[in-house]
Amino acid sequence: MLRACRLRMRSPLPTGRGSGLWCVLVIEALFFLLPVAAASGWWLARREMRSKRDVIGPAHPDFLRGLNYLLEEQPDKAIDTFLKLAEVDGETVETHLALGTLFRRRGEVDRAIRIHQNLMERGNLSDELRGFALFELGEDFMRAGLLDRAEGLFLELVELGLHRQRALESLCEIYQQERDWSRCLEVAEQLRPLSDHSMTVEIAQYHCELAEDARRKGDTRGAQRQLRLAQEVEPKCVRAVMLAGFMALEAGDAREAVTLFRRVADRGAAYVPEILPALIDAMDQLGHEDVLEQLETLAHQHASPHLMLSLSARMARTRGNAAAIELLTDYLARYADLAALERVLALMAQEHPLAERGLCVAHAVAHQLLVRQPVYQCGRCGFQARALHWLCPSCKCWGSVLPVLPEPLDRSKPLLEQP
Repeated sequence: MLRACRLRMRSPLPTGRGSGLWCVLVIEALFFLLPVAAASGWWLARREMRSKRDVIGPAHPDFLRGLNYLLEEQPDKAIDTFLKLAEVDGETVETHLALGTLFRRRGEVDRAIRIHQNLMERGNLSDELRGFALFELGEDFMRAGLLDRAEGLFLELVELGLHRQRALESLCEIYQQERDWSRCLEVAEQLRPLSDHSMTVEIAQYHCELAEDARRKGDTRGAQRQLRLAQEVEPKCVRAVMLAGFMALEAGDAREAVTLFRRVADRGAAYVPEILPALIDAMDQLGHEDVLEQLETLAHQHASPHLMLSLSARMARTRGNAAAIELLTDYLARYADLAALERVLALMAQEHPLAERGLCVAHAVAHQLLVRQPVYQCGRCGFQARALHWLCPSCKCWGSVLPVLPEPLDRSKPLLEQP
């Protein structure tokens, strides 16, 4: 039948009644070939699987038993089984490393330490695998809070030249936790040629931290030297300019302080809340009669809740509550600011002590919400706080925690008109 089908297919396509018979023959031929194709595919797949099995070799029974223990949520038995494996070759070492990392991420640091210490005791590890085990054990100690032991392991890796960049980064994190800024600088200088990151921001912040320490100790000259080094490394370091302004004000040089604080404000609204009280103090010391006008100019340039609150407080003292209420109302017509809303409600309650109950309730609600609202937020990981952190406690990034600025009000929706 197959031969007849071939002969039939070589001939020109039939027309008329014979075309139906020709189609039937073709379909029968295809159905006949399907089992042959399936059988050949099965044979090839079996041959490939057999060749792979011969290369990989059968899995060790203890390894499979350990996996079963893991699936049954019996990690201690799983660890004992894995550690009893008589032979630790390259593949099983990588498996042990993966298991140790898994336990550490789950918070089971003691089990991770046990696995990695067992690997370190093996004498048949290559330098590369030993470096991996050493680094992972250091990470375990860091997670457990054993910073001294972790530091020793990372220093050993640096000396051996194994995983040097990762070890230096971990050392930097340790010294940051210990607030040992001098050693942070040493490690950052070693890390600088290895990392794709320039490290200028971190190095400038370390100099600022050293300047803060010197300032607390009364070492003005040492603090000024550290600030100069910070600005040499990172000319845009806002923190160094802020600290220089605070030190100038403490030294009685209000004019220099105002100049430095205005330089900070010119770089954006982010750090205006931090320098605002000192800026007002410096302008008062200089006897500026136009402090209110200068604050108004600054408020038009930067939408800052702290700036608007300071401005409204000063305006209430000099021009009365009505002027402060008008100022805050105009501001709230442009920005959704809960702090300004709470202040304007408080001023309205003072102006109208016998006001209806709804105004007092609105003020109480706004105050309660304001207490819970974060003042600062990390732009990288979203960490929220009510005080400024130059180093984010969550993602360990420098200069990423900034004041929460108000959102522009949606002007597409018209405000309710007064009757």
